[in-house]
Amino acid sequence: MKIGLYFGTYNPIHVGHLIIANHMAEFADLDQIWMVVTPHNPLKKKATLLDDHHRLQMVYLATEDYPKIKPSDIEFKLPQPNYTVITLAHLQEKYPNHKFSLIMGEDNLKTLHKWRNYEVILENHDIYVYPRISDEPENIELKSHPKIHVIDAPIVEISSTFIRNSIKEGKNIQPLLPSKVWEYIDHNNFYKK
Repeated sequence: MKIGLYFGTYNPIHVGHLIIANHMAEFADLDQIWMVVTPHNPLKKKATLLDDHHRLQMVYLATEDYPKIKPSDIEFKLPQPNYTVITLAHLQEKYPNHKFSLIMGEDNLKTLHKWRNYEVILENHDIYVYPRISDEPENIELKSHPKIHVIDAPIVEISSTFIRNSIKEGKNIQPLLPSKVWEYIDHNNFYKK
């Protein structure tokens, strides 16, 4: 089975994440998309994150109606901070019959050369890239790599930061979230402080 791994802190998961995940599930040659909830991105302050179990629960709520999209807490069990190369090695060992690929935005592709052991990732895994608006210069060498597949997906400019800030300001951003995720956030009074 070909699995696309879509990593994120999902703080919170929003319709933009689902649009990309569903597009990859339907239009790329992937059998399933696993939305890997990252407990701690080395580039983000942990203090701004909701507890891991709350973010995982929101991903469960958001994806339960999408049979090809699955939540994953695989990184919760790995050493912190998480590095993609280690997660990939762990998954390949745990599921030897699956072929794992990465899903990332074009903005992340531009900085892939800064990732730990990125050459190992490229050697062993395909990377599916969706378009993002970014000021970073393009990495032409990486974009033309045989393991890189640029997918003509919708450009979605919704961010979890925007959603958190909007909730804090008392704005109604309900259309940007799956309804069950909105209810979970509202019920628990998340992001209001």
